[in-house]
Amino acid sequence: MDTVGLLVFVAVGIVVLFDFTNGFHDASNMIAPVIASRAMTPIQSVVVVGGFTFLGPVLGGTAVANTIGSFVTLDDLPETLSLVVVLCGILAATAWNFLTWWRGLPSSSSHALVGGMCGAVVVSAGPEQVVWGMEALTRGEFTGVTKVLLALVLSPIAGFWVGFILQRITLFLLRAASPLVNWELRGAQWLTTAGLAFSHGANDAQKSMGILTLCLLLAGDIEEFHVPLWVVVICASAITLGTVLGGWKIVRTLAFSIYKIRPLHALNSQLTSAGVVFLASVIGAPVSTTHVVSSSIMGVGASERPKAVRWTKAREIATTWVITIPGAGVLAMLGYLVVWLAGLAL
Repeated sequence: MDTVGLLVFVAVGIVVLFDFTNGFHDASNMIAPVIASRAMTPIQSVVVVGGFTFLGPVLGGTAVANTIGSFVTLDDLPETLSLVVVLCGILAATAWNFLTWWRGLPSSSSHALVGGMCGAVVVSAGPEQVVWGMEALTRGEFTGVTKVLLALVLSPIAGFWVGFILQRITLFLLRAASPLVNWELRGAQWLTTAGLAFSHGANDAQKSMGILTLCLLLAGDIEEFHVPLWVVVICASAITLGTVLGGWKIVRTLAFSIYKIRPLHALNSQLTSAGVVFLASVIGAPVSTTHVVSSSIMGVGASERPKAVRWTKAREIATTWVITIPGAGVLAMLGYLVVWLAGLAL
């Protein structure tokens, strides 16, 4: 096996690992609300979430993968160097995922991926190799990093306000309902949980699909950016496995540290999150499921009792979000410098 082939082989392993960490990082986003509202047992939620997470990338198209695979341009670099750069970026994102998982903080795999890739490309090939998208923005077009960042910023805002409004509407519609309605709401959560899991798989797994396809393109294994079926299957399997194993430290954070969740809160949060993430997947916008779910929970809680929302915990989570891109970027830069000093960046 030549050097390029070896790097592609390593890339597959690292991307699968990143996809796996993405899965166990985001498992809590879908599992926490249904457990907190007692709509499902942990085992039931894992089965439903795992199954529909797998179906998401298989049936959800490749629009997000196309976006992720095009916000950096490495075609004019030597094959070996371009693959090393991508590996440094994805390794940094994976390391950041592990770090925040260990600390029990709901960080964003999407932010980590963007930060890691941009950091690795900037330090190795220069900022001109990143498709920032600022010039296109002046023409009203959304491309490159600008498109990615806009999606990451606007999606939690949408999650908060859609959740806020939806909670107000359902509270009005159910104002005369008896407490027995909670049983029906818990039953409906089986559908919203499945929808959120499908949307999560359709959006998040495509990020790994995009990076892996980019590696294949840089190595000359494919002639144009087109996601092969085996890439879809392997990424779907990795994120599903990570989701099934889950991250219980983050479950506690989301389920009990932001707002005391009841069946109606969980239903509206999941319905909001599923809608926002699915719409983003359709238009090819990579978003953070963690951000959307967390913000929707806060929106639902603020709609009913703003003072009951634990804003201190929300600020702690927001701080983690803010530092993710530069944090992963710095890790990627340091990783590339180590590779360069070792004489491996050829």
